[in-house]
Amino acid sequence: MKQFEKIKGGLVFVVLFFSLFSYSQDNANSDQDDVLPKRKSKFQTGFYVGSYFANKYSASTYNGYGFDLDGTRNSFLNSLMYQKIVNEYGYGRGQYDYIADELGVDQGQWDFTESDMPVNMSYVPAIMVGFNIKVPVDKTSAFIFNLNGSKLNIDGNFTITTRRPPTANPAVNNNIQTFAIRGVEQRLLFQMGFQKQFGDDEKLNFFGEVGLVGTLTKFDRNMIYINKLQIDLMYYLNQTAFAAPGPPRIQVGFGVGAFAGLGANVNINPKFTLQLLYSPSYEKVNIGTGPKLKLQNGIGLRVYYNFLSKKPKASNPG
Repeated sequence: MKQFEKIKGGLVFVVLFFSLFSYSQDNANSDQDDVLPKRKSKFQTGFYVGSYFANKYSASTYNGYGFDLDGTRNSFLNSLMYQKIVNEYGYGRGQYDYIADELGVDQGQWDFTESDMPVNMSYVPAIMVGFNIKVPVDKTSAFIFNLNGSKLNIDGNFTITTRRPPTANPAVNNNIQTFAIRGVEQRLLFQMGFQKQFGDDEKLNFFGEVGLVGTLTKFDRNMIYINKLQIDLMYYLNQTAFAAPGPPRIQVGFGVGAFAGLGANVNINPKFTLQLLYSPSYEKVNIGTGPKLKLQNGIGLRVYYNFLSKKPKASNPG
């Protein structure tokens, strides 16, 4: 909810800023425009800010299993979570059991099995920002080139079962404790397409767009939290005394898909144009196992700066 409030406040600020700016610019330049009329250039540039709603399909990449150096998902016993919880911080190799301390039980009095692994990983709505270019073909159509990026958070939970002896009070006999697992992912979207404006009003028109999108994705971080204990699943501790899986593979991938868009085009003044945009896209997030084209959604605001060139003065005869 806090992210939505920040985005909403930011959009309102941008709209008000450019509205006031356009008013002052129109008054300041009205006399000059009469003397030196301007025409639009064949080039516009601007920025985008909005919300990005990622499909949860690829969120399972952050479920704590991890991948070997060949890109195959680990088995449970070789998983990042098992190695960290049982073998590194727990009782698995006869060392001091830090997990028991966090659970409030005696050493070794808990279990972590495959049924405790996360199954509900999902993305949190994120902020997306970008740099956009527009090359007009005529008054109502243009080619567009967008570079948008976002850092996404992934949330889920897992369980650990303690071996507390039963008590007379059934309310305290629940030995299953739930903890958080989180991931961080970076995405960079390369969009190339065509935009068409519907209508010829000087101020407000609707528009649509369509094109190709390339999605560059990087697996950035994976953490688990057991009360006050924070464990980085991607940190590899080389314990030569024990046989253990090698360092986890950092996943990076690129996939090609398609995008579309629909919104309102607002010409604030000759220099600035606002676009309120809803943009669905079929993206292939090429990390994890079995990547597929899945629907993602975005909503936001574009601001274009229109490069203008002045027409030469008409020469006075004689």
